[in-house]
Amino acid sequence: MDHRDTAAPLSPAGPRQEYLDAFDDANYGQHIPEQRGPRPARPASHRRHGRPPKREPVPGDSRSRRAKGGWGRTLTGLAAAAVVTALGVVVAVRVAEPDTGERDIADAERPAVDADEERAERPPADADPSPSAAEEEVEEAAPPTYGEMLSTSFEMDPELTGSGELVPVPGSDDAADPDATTLVRYRVDVEEGIGVDAGFFAEAVHHTLNDERSWGNDGERTFARVSSGDYDFVVTLASPGTAADWCARSGLDITEDNVSCNSSSTERVIINAWRWAEGSETFGEDIAGYRQMLINHEVGHRLGYQHVVCPEEGAPAPVMMQQTKFLDTNGVTCRPNPWPHPAN
Repeated sequence: MDHRDTAAPLSPAGPRQEYLDAFDDANYGQHIPEQRGPRPARPASHRRHGRPPKREPVPGDSRSRRAKGGWGRTLTGLAAAAVVTALGVVVAVRVAEPDTGERDIADAERPAVDADEERAERPPADADPSPSAAEEEVEEAAPPTYGEMLSTSFEMDPELTGSGELVPVPGSDDAADPDATTLVRYRVDVEEGIGVDAGFFAEAVHHTLNDERSWGNDGERTFARVSSGDYDFVVTLASPGTAADWCARSGLDITEDNVSCNSSSTERVIINAWRWAEGSETFGEDIAGYRQMLINHEVGHRLGYQHVVCPEEGAPAPVMMQQTKFLDTNGVTCRPNPWPHPAN
């Protein structure tokens, strides 16, 4: 036998059978799906026809005979198998690297983004940011309104006796009706150290007295607050102990019910700070209505009005009725009412 008819094996085991089967007579020359990665460059002669040009057989040359048969195809199959094997090794190496493999695959599948589009999607540096937690806290910490403060009760010791030092609240407030027949000037004093906002108390007194439902009596009088100079009386907020002392100077004992008074022999209309803080059972949770009643009732005494009783069942209680203590007289019960003229 011619020794050229026996080819030396390429490897001890030889190519795998499935790679050889892929290049049998039925499949030879068919299109091979493109593998991932760069495609090997073809010679110029391959680009036109897709297979090498036909060689003329040379007599006695066994290689020319094999070119007609499976040997040429076997070599082609071995080359393709080597490429597939190399690709398989690359894939195996990439899968074996968990720190970068998933990122590489995700980056390969992610569509390219134009730099201008990316900048367009990014918010400008000077755009208004969403409210931060600090800004929300500032909004939540905004000072309460007048109505909120008037409607908020707080605790105070009913036996508290303060320093006794009564301090005028600075500033002034103009009268609401400059055309009224009588101008009443008043001052507001608050006992020092009892834990009450003096400015708010002065504001509440002025708003209440100049309300059209109060003692203005449809243009008969109007009220202006002063902190110095001439005044007609002093609305005074004092602790229970100090209030009792000033009321006693006019022969009034307020200690039994811990109430307020008009100390007529002095310049002071006394508002008991414990009642101002916590209200009364008759008004329940309506602390704002109770405070308005308290101011109107005691100033009403200073203006010359005396106590009255409930006129009929279910009627608004007259503001000069002792509503802090009760709402009924002689079996007739009225409704709580803070105003001298509630219908206005």
